[in-house]
Amino acid sequence: MGETPPNALTLRVIEALPRDMGRGLARLDPEDMKVLDAQVGDLVELQGKRQTVAKVMPAYVETRGKGVVQIDGLTRANAQVGLDERVTVTKVQARPAARLTLSPLSPMRPTQREGDTRYLAQVIAGLPVLAGDRIRATLFGTATQEFSVLETVPGGPVVVQPTTLLRVRRVEGPVEASKVSYEDIGGLRREIQRVREMIELPLKYPEVFERLGIGAPKGILLHGPPGCGKTLIARAVANETDARFFAVSGPEVIHKFYGESEAKLRKLFEEAERQAPSIVFLDEIDAIAPKRETVVGEVEKRVVAQLLALMDGLRSRGQVVVIGATNIPNALDPALRRPGRFDREIALGVPDKTGRREILEIHTRGMPLAEDVDLEELSEITHGFVGADLEALCREAAMAALRALLPEIEFEGGAIPYEALVELRIHRAHFVEALREVEPSALREIAVEVPDVRWEDVGGLDTVKRELVEAIEWPLRYAPLFRHAGTRPPRGILLHGPPGTGKTLLARAVATESQANFVAIKGPQLMSKWVGESERAIREVFRKAKQAAPCLIFLDEVDALAPRRGHDPSGVAERVLSQLLTELDGIEELRGVVVLAATNQPNLVDPALLRPGRFDSLIEIPLPDEEARLGIFRVHTRATPLAGDADLPLLAREGQGLTGADIEAVCRKAAMLAIREYLEAHPWGSDPGFQGYAVRMAHLAEAMRSVTTRGTR
Repeated sequence: MGETPPNALTLRVIEALPRDMGRGLARLDPEDMKVLDAQVGDLVELQGKRQTVAKVMPAYVETRGKGVVQIDGLTRANAQVGLDERVTVTKVQARPAARLTLSPLSPMRPTQREGDTRYLAQVIAGLPVLAGDRIRATLFGTATQEFSVLETVPGGPVVVQPTTLLRVRRVEGPVEASKVSYEDIGGLRREIQRVREMIELPLKYPEVFERLGIGAPKGILLHGPPGCGKTLIARAVANETDARFFAVSGPEVIHKFYGESEAKLRKLFEEAERQAPSIVFLDEIDAIAPKRETVVGEVEKRVVAQLLALMDGLRSRGQVVVIGATNIPNALDPALRRPGRFDREIALGVPDKTGRREILEIHTRGMPLAEDVDLEELSEITHGFVGADLEALCREAAMAALRALLPEIEFEGGAIPYEALVELRIHRAHFVEALREVEPSALREIAVEVPDVRWEDVGGLDTVKRELVEAIEWPLRYAPLFRHAGTRPPRGILLHGPPGTGKTLLARAVATESQANFVAIKGPQLMSKWVGESERAIREVFRKAKQAAPCLIFLDEVDALAPRRGHDPSGVAERVLSQLLTELDGIEELRGVVVLAATNQPNLVDPALLRPGRFDSLIEIPLPDEEARLGIFRVHTRATPLAGDADLPLLAREGQGLTGADIEAVCRKAAMLAIREYLEAHPWGSDPGFQGYAVRMAHLAEAMRSVTTRGTR
């Protein structure tokens, strides 16, 4: 790079945070800003293998004092510099851009190409550019479009203004896909760091491994649920290392002719060797390398053997790193998973709250969000959502906003007017609507839709509600306090009591109020006539629940699923019970999952399930007392027009022995009696506002007699 000019600094490049992607920012230590005599918003020139410009912003506290500059993947590509390499930073003067000529780097829709460029100027306003730079604009619907800056007027470093005249001109040449950088990946900071260690170092600095006298790592296996970012990490690594990227999906390799599948694999690795340094990405690797002892076909066995030989055979394959990705790592042949082939296995889990916040920031970068949208709140209520789910959530919210706007728009020549696009905003209500459409993929097969039941919908049972809040909501909300106290929250809670007292209703309310993922298990659906299938179903439910923690598993009528041992001649129930016992408190720890069970007959449940460590709390749901009965009557009549003579306290006093379900039946029966009387007295249509309808005390008393008689019959 030559000598460092006066009033310039040489700093090490580190990655920016996802929220800074595409904004053309360079985050510097305030002390370094003083050396450069630069204020917030000034422009600096970054000199790597090429020159580019960025806008100065102060660095975050954790990166200060380390001699670093934080720039995003686009700015690094413009300066032709990689992470941990050094750039020379100098302050420069910038002028407003009068005219800018851009060339799209990927195909644009005809409406975009022919339409007004004012919207695009609005999107990229404030961006510092230099001729030859690559910039990114996030257009409506979260679609990103990359452009190359062909010409700026005036020349040199300029800043785009809303009034800048934009010209979009296609330059003949190959169309490029948008490059993925590390800032486009959220919630996987630790995993990215481990992948970089294994792949970037061998490809960039092979001499380090020679000096240490060790062989460079050869492969890495990424595994995790669908949509968590395995393919995205591979693409980002390939772009950041400037290595040739060879992507092949497992099924593409398999061929119907003898020997063709192996030849295809050999050809792939030979091409990668010839163009080294390169990365071979094998997506869905379980399709071409299943366990040889279980697979039936000869083709698969030969393909596995060929892959084993290519990855660690007699020939050295040079600077070629293999990345494998799969959702089911246990289906792979064990010989493939040893060091020397896949040296490191990295599990990509379901993102936590912080990770979800990062991912939402990435996918809402260019979205015109209204002030009532709180990404922190959205990250708290999207338990179990992987990156692909959160992307779909943002897309659905954008579509909901568009649906609301379309009837009000007057189209001009088949295109949406510029003024309508500028005014478009995505509100919190649109995200709430999108949440009804998108469900977490980690729980797609087992999660259930929970009716919106709140604590106020449950009459009485105040003590029980308080215990459930302490056992389930507190550990989710105040997890640091539990860690500080050196205690763990209960793993399981058993609700028991007579039928109709509200056990299932409490479970629904807990699921709604705790905002955790909810999985309801119905005992009979797990039972299978095939040996081992029932136990596998239990394992699968708990595995997915752990992936999507925090999660609440509800076992209704648990006495049918886990009866006392020694009473089932088939042995199926005993095997299911054993599996349930080990899942609740076995060798493998159950984290972030609470099991809530309900039964009318706790004496029929196996005692091993009821010990502390499995079901820590046994909560009896008693028959409601007078105060609780009054509360239940009020819950079930709050939307019902009651006449002035309806005396709910009297009904509560006389309803000794009634359960919550009985009281609901009384209210429903009374409403039906009132409807019958109303229709006899008012011909349909003669009373548009239903003013003559009311539930009187006589209806409630008759319904009470009917329900009481039925209960004693």
